[in-house]
Amino acid sequence: MGPAILRPYTDCSSLTSDEVASALTKCSPSCAPRPDIIPYSVWKVLHRIAPGILTSLLAALLLYGHHPSSMKKANGVVLDKPGKPSYDSPFSFRIIVLLQTVSKILERIVASRLSAVARHTSLFHCNQCGSLHSLSSFDACTSLVDTVRTLQCPGLKVSSLFLDIKGGFDNVNADILCSSLRSNGVNHYLICWVRSFLTGRTCRLLFQGSSRVFSPVSVGTPQGSPISPLLFVIYVASLYISIERDLVLSYVDDFSLTVSSPSYSSNCRALQSAFGQIRAIAHSRNLDFSIPKTELIHWRMPMQRDSHSAPHPPPVALDGQIFHHSSKLRWLGYWFIPNLASSAHLSRRLALSQAAFASV
Repeated sequence: MGPAILRPYTDCSSLTSDEVASALTKCSPSCAPRPDIIPYSVWKVLHRIAPGILTSLLAALLLYGHHPSSMKKANGVVLDKPGKPSYDSPFSFRIIVLLQTVSKILERIVASRLSAVARHTSLFHCNQCGSLHSLSSFDACTSLVDTVRTLQCPGLKVSSLFLDIKGGFDNVNADILCSSLRSNGVNHYLICWVRSFLTGRTCRLLFQGSSRVFSPVSVGTPQGSPISPLLFVIYVASLYISIERDLVLSYVDDFSLTVSSPSYSSNCRALQSAFGQIRAIAHSRNLDFSIPKTELIHWRMPMQRDSHSAPHPPPVALDGQIFHHSSKLRWLGYWFIPNLASSAHLSRRLALSQAAFASV
């Protein structure tokens, strides 16, 4: 069978040199060498001198909804994880993926266009705080605290379950993602470009003694790509289930389920039921949650003392494992305790600052 014939898409708006320039401003000239060995500084100078060259090149790829195989090559730099007792296992190493510079310029352009479309559709949920403009981990934590306080006002007990999607980016299915884009009315050229971008990728691992040959890889959304986080939050939008007096909140692949009722025992039953629902949806999208990273907390009123709460707060049972109430936990870089006092986070930050100062 011969190669597929590419045809232009009439719904593709023209690419302007200003769009390319805007994408280039977000590219750091100090980034490590990629397979193309062309630093961003070269592309910036080229675009400043002759803006039509790079604009015409990338415009054609958008028009035909195509990402060529030459731009889907990546270097995978293998690094040791510090402090491991042994390096006999692959789990003792991490891989930093370096993508083609010209490809990442186009990826930023597509991410900007797709984000603009998403604002007017239901591509991602309103409670997703990660990888979106003007929304940060601070916004997620503030929303969680505000919801807990609001639910506590009528005297209800409030509990939260914190979940982490296991290997989320690596498990994004291109067919399911493109189906979601299509059902939300995304332009055809963007859908075809996304499918082309996610398929047929290759990578070569760089370490002492490696052959440095490019090999096919199936990676979902590639690590280090400017558009990967946006594609992922679109992919997990269906995980926001509806439960009574709830808040399903997330920051990229970190989810929290918050419920309220007259008792913590009822909350545990509601959380177990909600977990079953969200996990079933996740399985339908080739995703799962990392059970060992799951944490439970039963919130208390700000002035409520430990003696006023249950001596043994009830646990939740998930996937055959029991998770007990945490007296202190870390979520999105912030430390929480049951009464939501900020002292837990501030003391941790102060201790880290003092340790850093002492090491100087």
